Amino acid sequence: MLEQTGAFVWYELMTNDLPAAQSFYRKVVGWEAQDASTTQFDYRIFNFRAAQIGGLIELPHEGRRMGAMPRWVGYVAVQDLVGTVERIKTLGGTVYLPPTDSNIGRVSVIADPQTATLALINGLKYGARPANPGELGRVGWHELLAAEGKTAFAFYSALFGWVKAEAEAATPEDSYQLFAAGDRTLGGMFTKFAATPVPFWLYYFDVADLDAATDAVRAEGGQVAQGPLQIWGDTWIARCIDPQGAMFALQGKRSKAAIDRAEPLSTLTWSADWGGISSRGRVVVPGKPKE
Repeated sequence: MLEQTGAFVWYELMTNDLPAAQSFYRKVVGWEAQDASTTQFDYRIFNFRAAQIGGLIELPHEGRRMGAMPRWVGYVAVQDLVGTVERIKTLGGTVYLPPTDSNIGRVSVIADPQTATLALINGLKYGARPANPGELGRVGWHELLAAEGKTAFAFYSALFGWVKAEAEAATPEDSYQLFAAGDRTLGGMFTKFAATPVPFWLYYFDVADLDAATDAVRAEGGQVAQGPLQIWGDTWIARCIDPQGAMFALQGKRSKAAIDRAEPLSTLTWSADWGGISSRGRVVVPGKPKE
């Protein structure tokens, strides 16, 4: 698998109910799941058409005892995993899981100095080419809700070489900083709302019809915590929570009929309710399963 260094190349959903999560994301995003289990643990790969999107794995019991909750984790590709981990320590970050061989490649789980967590990977065994903007079924946006956006950008710029990207249209917030790996814009970061108690990464999945997708979220036992919100042009988003408590977001288009008959926005919004849920995104890493 060809990796784009400094880009998000893989995603994992750690959950406490694999069959339920598999069914939920199939109905909401259209992903199918392929069994890729090892002799030691169950592992499934989310696919959309011919593209491998990410993994589905059970949240370890040790992690549950330590308070870990279902969550999405993004993996950034690096060439020198050991060197990057050492750099993280120098820059004030935390290493939860040192470089470890796993079923998907050699990985490490880290936190930035503001405690937002993500993972690193070298030698990814799965995955697909980078997604094109708006490509259905793919992870189209990566958003960091930071304790302080400018300081967070400086950290990731020093670590991965991310650069500031220019928006083609007005961004949602004046402080919203787009970032890129090379010439590829990956997402944005900004200073989080006061009601959101901890910094975290949020991943956006591209869908054809945002209203159909959010209807499926509710029908399958999830919650729409905020949205639909129009970001720019004909792009709308909704921030959601799956039935097991993992946070994710959707982005896509809406029909004129859906916009005209729109109901009031979700009452959760960016309130203490959403913040309380996001606080469950604290990472407790007992160890990445080895192959």
